Amino acid sequence: MKIRKVHGAALLLSTALAAAGASAGESRFAQWDAGGDVAAAKQEAAMAARLRNEEVRLRAERAAYPAYFKRAYAAYPQIPRGTLEAIAYVQSRWQHVRAEDAGAMDDHGHMPAAHGVMGLYAGGGFADQVGEAAALLGVPAEQVRRDPATNIMAAAALLGSRLRGRDVRDLESLAPELASYAGFSPSPVGGAIDDYARASFAFDVLLAQDRGVDEKGMVVPQTAVAWEQAFDPETLVRLQAPFVRLDVAGDRIEVDGYAIDPVSEQLVRKPSPKEGDGRLRAQSTDYGPAIWNPAHSSNYNASRSAAVSAVTLHTAQGSYAGTISWFKNSTANVSAHYVIRSSDGQVTQMVRNAHTAWHVRNQNSYTLGIEHEGYVNNSSWYTSAMYNASAALVRDFCARYSAVTCSSAYRGAPSSGINVLPTSVKIKGHQHFSGQTHTDPGINWNWASYYTLLNPGSGGSTTWLDRFESNVGHFNTSPAYSGSTAGISTASTATRNCSTRRNGSCSLQVLLKDNPNTSAAWAVRLLSGGGNPGSIAAVSRANGSVGFWVYAGGSGMSVGIGIDDSDGTERSVSRALAANSWTYVSWSLTDANQWNAWVGGNGAITAASVKVDAIWLYHANTSYDINVYIDDVQVRN
Repeated sequence: MKIRKVHGAALLLSTALAAAGASAGESRFAQWDAGGDVAAAKQEAAMAARLRNEEVRLRAERAAYPAYFKRAYAAYPQIPRGTLEAIAYVQSRWQHVRAEDAGAMDDHGHMPAAHGVMGLYAGGGFADQVGEAAALLGVPAEQVRRDPATNIMAAAALLGSRLRGRDVRDLESLAPELASYAGFSPSPVGGAIDDYARASFAFDVLLAQDRGVDEKGMVVPQTAVAWEQAFDPETLVRLQAPFVRLDVAGDRIEVDGYAIDPVSEQLVRKPSPKEGDGRLRAQSTDYGPAIWNPAHSSNYNASRSAAVSAVTLHTAQGSYAGTISWFKNSTANVSAHYVIRSSDGQVTQMVRNAHTAWHVRNQNSYTLGIEHEGYVNNSSWYTSAMYNASAALVRDFCARYSAVTCSSAYRGAPSSGINVLPTSVKIKGHQHFSGQTHTDPGINWNWASYYTLLNPGSGGSTTWLDRFESNVGHFNTSPAYSGSTAGISTASTATRNCSTRRNGSCSLQVLLKDNPNTSAAWAVRLLSGGGNPGSIAAVSRANGSVGFWVYAGGSGMSVGIGIDDSDGTERSVSRALAANSWTYVSWSLTDANQWNAWVGGNGAITAASVKVDAIWLYHANTSYDINVYIDDVQVRN
């Protein structure tokens, strides 16, 4: 199968980054129900402060890593630049992982621990990457575990040894070497037991490079990946790459039995008459959006002794691919029903709902378990894409099982310890069940926000600014003519669209076309009210947040919003978006750290009532068109 390139890039991929969100007990849980809005405001402030402190800490830790990466590339020049940074992003989110820092989570899922910023394994069921690298470098294994500079050099030595004698000219040719490097079994071949997990690891590393990363001190250079050269079409479909694009302009929608799904824009196989409407990838029969990739039969019971009546949320203490590989290992003695990827919210089901996964000790018989990729002490893993995918899955549980109601989910303060909640709370964390030792999802999981995703419309009042059901509302100015717009063509448009939408019947479709006469990065100001403040609806600032649903049809897109205040206009910090999936983005009107002065402003929202000035769309200069869809612009108080 050949997939033609669009402006030099065959396929476009992206992911999203976002923030996430002690101990309470039954009495404090009751206070939440009684005190709703006050508790929510306090939790939001506490979460924001905790995330600011975490960012300061992580930026300080990450500051030394670029020099270590540079030194490793000098020692192993056959490794393409950006690859080590991408591996560190996939394995640890650039945090030097230490087993002793995990506390009660050190044996979570019994999965072999990963060590250091590069997340190297040290045996225990996976390959002994630490020992192998120590031998290559001639240093003690303990130094590989504990010293970040040595840990990065160790990963370079492992990958470099696989590339010895090869002339690596592009990232695509790295896919099989990355799969071999992954370390998910003692065998470098791995066999069928972990082919999917290894391919997923290689995919994630290349994905980080394809979209690039620049967040909180983490930088992965953006390099386009020709995905049809990295993986065969069947693997791309099996990995559910939700970002695959074909040359639509060249009339190449269907190629050699493959096509683009017009709704999801995913690569799918055209069914034969005997197959009906099926995809190449094995879909879950319990939850349609999930990939079915079963755990080893020795890691769960193929029956249930009790009806499903609760849901358990976990943090994996490891990567998505590593978690999948471990659940497929016959010696693991652990499993969960579902695993969710941080970058884009991809869901893999590994145990049928009707069967008993082994994830919450003495409470397994009646629960459904969801593992979320990441580590409890690093909020970078908890992305909007992950929250949205997890909440959509749990909403499906609520519709399917009468004993599980979304309104019975925990919505109190996150905690870092064991906090047993009453049995009436049906959707909660591992740390909230009796008889447990693990403390996930921990202090960084935003339960209040998650509750709102499970129960849309809950938690205060919502003022709808524009829903685009009958017209374009306040956003009646095309982006090419909206004041400070840079980098895009005057052929760009903003129109109502009723085929792609998040809620209701319609959304606002913004088609962004590059201006070939400039190399400026795109900064698009989509004005509200045609630029006339008198035409813009005023909303209350008190305990408020402003946000909207957004769908980006290409990689590397981020968004912001502008607010007209009493002293001028403030512009928000930007939020990165996943490609080809709906993401809800929002900004607190009361948190000055989420705002920057723009025109006459002071960098904070201070007036009692404010107006939405514009939605901002950002992207690096590129030659291909990108569609962005916006829905349900709103203020929540």
